[in-house]
Amino acid sequence: MSTDNWTTNNIPSLVGKTIIVTGGNSGLGFQSVKAYAEKGAKVILACRSAEKGSNAKFAILRTIPNADIDLMELDLMSLESIKSFANNFKTKYQSLDILLNNAGIMMTPYSLTIDGIESQQGTNHFGHFALTGLLLEVLKNTPKSRVVNVSSMAHRQGIFNADNLLFEGGLGYSPMKAYGLSKLENLLFTYELQRYFEKNKIDCMAVVAHPGVSDTNLFSHIGGKFLQTIMKPLFSFMVQAAEMGALPQLRASVDATAKGGDYYGPNGRNEMKGYPVIVQPKIAAKSVQDAQKLWEVSEKITGVKF
Repeated sequence: MSTDNWTTNNIPSLVGKTIIVTGGNSGLGFQSVKAYAEKGAKVILACRSAEKGSNAKFAILRTIPNADIDLMELDLMSLESIKSFANNFKTKYQSLDILLNNAGIMMTPYSLTIDGIESQQGTNHFGHFALTGLLLEVLKNTPKSRVVNVSSMAHRQGIFNADNLLFEGGLGYSPMKAYGLSKLENLLFTYELQRYFEKNKIDCMAVVAHPGVSDTNLFSHIGGKFLQTIMKPLFSFMVQAAEMGALPQLRASVDATAKGGDYYGPNGRNEMKGYPVIVQPKIAAKSVQDAQKLWEVSEKITGVKF
């Protein structure tokens, strides 16, 4: 177990930096927006609900009065919304230092996005793939920019099957199967994105992180309210606060020693809790063949080509 107790105190000054956080209104995203703002960054709080985003923004302003936060609507379940967000961002800003692809949904019943994509993958992977591609121009124009994707320990349950990638018609679907696959896709995308940057000599880095088991609203779809009430005391021993859960993605986004393709997670037992350090994914996450196939399918489904 590492004794490298990295915290938000290790974040350098971010004055002059522009950062996008998807899903910035709650959980890990909220904690990340708060941490960036505290260090002087211009933070774009991107979320689906303007009301929830506004509440989150003013909650941060109450503790950090000089926080520079720009609320922008983004629905990752809509390719039209993603395109609109990217266009609006590029109209207002000329640089993007960090794109934190944080938003996610977890273990939801089978459903489809507006564009007919299985919802968990549509939100967790395909939406972020499209967003990254549409913002590539401004990332390229920003020296030493970073794309940070957020995976999960659940990627270990993910199985990449190109023949039934989207569980069409609900075939073979289970909430855990789809969630695990989407988190595996986050890793496959990160590694292929890093190879893309290197091949095209782009001064941008792709990094990935996972939060361990953190106390966020992602768990809202697991069991009913009664079960959640019964299990909460047990979960309290297993989970860590969202402030701790956000540390791996924060470290991935700002640590000067980070390298493209690094994967950060908690340093505690089974990577469930603890301070952020470099960890290793399962071997299948490093499959170049699967990553290339996913990239090909992602461009076809989203219509976004890098």
